[in-house]
Amino acid sequence: MKSDDLPPQASYDTPTLHAGGLYIAGRWEPGTGIPVANPATGDILAEVADASVEDALRAVDAAAAAAAQWRSTPARQRAEILRRWFQLMTEHAEELARLISLENGKALPDARGEVSHAAEFFRWYAEEAVRIAGEFRHSPSGAHRILVDHEPIGIALLITPWNFPAAMATRKIGPALAAGCTVILKPAAETPLTAFALARLGAEAGVPPGVVNVITTSRPADITNAVLADRRVRKLSFTGSTCVGRLLLAEAAKNVVSCSMELGGNAPFLVFNDADLDSALEGAMVAKMRNAGEACTAANRFYVQSGIHDAFVAGLTQRMAALKVGPGLNSGVQVGPMITSAAVAKIDRLVQAAVAQGAHIHTGGQALPGAGYFYPPTVIDNVPRDAEIAKAEIFGPVACVYRFESEEEAIVAANDTEYGLAVYVYSQDLAKAMRVGKRLESGMVAINRGLMSDPAAPFGGVKQSGIGREGGVTGILEYLEPKYYAVSF
Repeated sequence: MKSDDLPPQASYDTPTLHAGGLYIAGRWEPGTGIPVANPATGDILAEVADASVEDALRAVDAAAAAAAQWRSTPARQRAEILRRWFQLMTEHAEELARLISLENGKALPDARGEVSHAAEFFRWYAEEAVRIAGEFRHSPSGAHRILVDHEPIGIALLITPWNFPAAMATRKIGPALAAGCTVILKPAAETPLTAFALARLGAEAGVPPGVVNVITTSRPADITNAVLADRRVRKLSFTGSTCVGRLLLAEAAKNVVSCSMELGGNAPFLVFNDADLDSALEGAMVAKMRNAGEACTAANRFYVQSGIHDAFVAGLTQRMAALKVGPGLNSGVQVGPMITSAAVAKIDRLVQAAVAQGAHIHTGGQALPGAGYFYPPTVIDNVPRDAEIAKAEIFGPVACVYRFESEEEAIVAANDTEYGLAVYVYSQDLAKAMRVGKRLESGMVAINRGLMSDPAAPFGGVKQSGIGREGGVTGILEYLEPKYYAVSF
């Protein structure tokens, strides 16, 4: 793929569903200061408001003012609002997908998939809102009864990344509102338009003023530190890098704020000799190339047993080389641009350093010059285990393939990372796949499939990949505090 092969982006107007101002207490406050670029061209799509610390604290005020009424709103009523929000997202799915593709760069089919996935969190938590359980039991001594209720944890600060601007927001807003919490959402400055569009649809769905507030800023550290210092804020939910997560945990500790952290990943993809080769290759393409590799669950390290290694590399190379690269809104495009020029530079640096250490490039392997931030689908093998690319979260369309001989060798290699978010295992021997999965240090294991994210499942990792879970029955518990009553009667 050469840069000359990339067609210009088709002409599209920026969808008008979004707004450019802060959204506080149910009111839009126009402003400027943060340009939002199209990664396919570098052109500025819009300019959104740059919140000050004072603005952020007004958002906390708004969330506090709405908190008592929202937590006392019947669960069925909260559920109906979330259900209506789901329906509105479905009705506006194409407009939302185009907006995501414009500000994030991802190929339109990926953007459509994200909208569908994102909307499902509202539907799932509309159903969970009316199923918050309590407990009743006899104390072992017989002296009293034990009653356990669950109450909303309080005001929540939600910080979302740029790679899934809709899904990361709904995955947090859905359970928070279902539990009875009010929120301040701070989306990434690279992709704020989707968050504003969601807020508009939320208001139309009946979300009361102050229950959801959205602020954008070019000074995230100042804003988050100020919000976390406010004692009314009792929850932080963050999705992003491990290094930023560590800083936020330290800041939250000052007021003992409850934290849910979905952090980095470096997912291994294990293929055993007895795997179905075509199935493993199809799964590898999904696990690696969803969102062009800009996903925390993206498979980075492909460990393939020696008996199937060469055929796997050949098949993966053929499939990766055939992918169409270009602006996300163009017809037939499967791989859009990276989010920024800095992202491209990082990916290229990791690849070139691996090559200097002896890695072999089968396809791709060099940043594309010209407009936009493009990096081609890349397959490399013979990568040294101590290369930086083997340790880093690549966050791009690069697959590194390693050969292994024994099951034990594969497990040791897969666990040789500070991360523990997702792993993939391919084998037709289910007992072996489960045995291997139990020994892998990860919060999620996909067996013979390349996609694991599901609103009905608990999403999260171990080690440096995070704390807590999002999605599923577990996800709403992150926004609830158990209250125990000792009752004599």
